[in-house]
Amino acid sequence: MSRYARFLPDRFTLFLVITVLIASVLPAHGKGIVAFSWITNIGIALLFFLHGARLSRDAIVAGITHWRLHLTVFSATFIMFPLLGVALKPVLQPLVTPELYTGVLFLCCLPATVQSAIAFTSMARGNVPAAVCSASASSLLGIFLTPLLVGTVVAASASAPISFDAVGKIMLQLLLPFVLGQFLRRWIGAWVYQRKALLKFVDQGSILLVVYTAFSEAVNEGLWRDTPLPALLGLVLCCAVLLALALLGCVALGRLFKFKLEDRITLLFGGSKKSLASGIPMAQVIFAGQAVGAIVLPLMLFHQIQLMVCAVLAARYAKRPR
Repeated sequence: MSRYARFLPDRFTLFLVITVLIASVLPAHGKGIVAFSWITNIGIALLFFLHGARLSRDAIVAGITHWRLHLTVFSATFIMFPLLGVALKPVLQPLVTPELYTGVLFLCCLPATVQSAIAFTSMARGNVPAAVCSASASSLLGIFLTPLLVGTVVAASASAPISFDAVGKIMLQLLLPFVLGQFLRRWIGAWVYQRKALLKFVDQGSILLVVYTAFSEAVNEGLWRDTPLPALLGLVLCCAVLLALALLGCVALGRLFKFKLEDRITLLFGGSKKSLASGIPMAQVIFAGQAVGAIVLPLMLFHQIQLMVCAVLAARYAKRPR
């Protein structure tokens, strides 16, 4: 059984599925949507505040000397992925609905994950300090770059109405609490760091709240009624193709720049992953007034596929001779 355990979804993914099912059967309506939106916004602000209080300044600025690796990871995250999403439009768009394809482009514009990228790099015996630096910087840069990329890539390729004032809204909702947490880190940093369970609870709880609120609105607008089963199956194929090409692209970049194996591992797991924790809150701001449920669905599927595939790859790297 243990051999196949890596292919099973983790507990949080099961909670995500359960949340979607609840929202599909018992969606919030009217004042309930408003209440959940306020609670969700407070939860997201608290999440980024706690991340700001926990992340040391040294971790933010560390690893700058390895600029070639970091620039390559950032290029894979913010250049290669959006180019793949646009270049594959003739192949991907016919497989899904227009809203789902907008979601595919949106996930291509997102920053990399932090926790899982570092965890898989560590498991595969890659360059962990570089992974910490790249993943943390990617998450921060994404606050600025993602809405700009979405405004350019999504608006041009999917004909979705995107406003560039989303940058200001995201800075207010995500960056401001993070900066405040950094400012107060001297006094509360140690307390927050010792309570990792609290951060995990707020992290996962805020995402589940966003998912429930987003899918409630989408179900009320006819998400499942207007999304045929072939489009959902096509979406799984889209996510698998994107991940495969991203992994191959990261391998090719690592060889092109002649990085050491440890650095290539960091590039592989840092440059091929997309953040669910940052993506869902951003979607709520960037696509306000639209079918957010359909837009975040590709990200949720991609998240699970990337976890399963990267777990297998990390296990194979871990078995190499020391």
